[in-house]
Amino acid sequence: MSSNIINQAPYLRSTREFPKDLNLLSDQLQKTYIDIAAAVNYRTIGIYPVNRSAITGENYYINKEIRTTFRQVYTFTATTAINHKIKNVVPGQFINCFGSYTNGTDTFGLPFGTSTATTGLITFYITSTQIVFVVDAGAPALTSGIIVLSWFSAG
Repeated sequence: MSSNIINQAPYLRSTREFPKDLNLLSDQLQKTYIDIAAAVNYRTIGIYPVNRSAITGENYYINKEIRTTFRQVYTFTATTAINHKIKNVVPGQFINCFGSYTNGTDTFGLPFGTSTATTGLITFYITSTQIVFVVDAGAPALTSGIIVLSWFSAG
């Protein structure tokens, strides 16, 4: 793997010849284990738990500091605010936030947006304690939906 952490990729060799000498074999197995662990840990983790945060496997490098990212899923059946229960919220730490909802027949996107109504849409924004919906009068009715929040750890 590259020594530049930004350009590392989760790549494993598909073949490897091991030495017959036990001391050399021990060293080679140790290096193999480190390579496997590094490749596995660099992947994005595809776990989307409802009402419980999970590490995503993504890292952000902000001001030379590694920030771990977390993800949490919320389900809803109305556009009343949802208490997200995320501790130590810092403005600007939310990323990759999105959702969808249904009117019982069709499915619609639910954009992470602004506190101002957008024509024909239901959008949402995030405060230090809640997910807040903004519903335009022309938006399709909502019967149920899902929101996914991703955020990086506070510095």
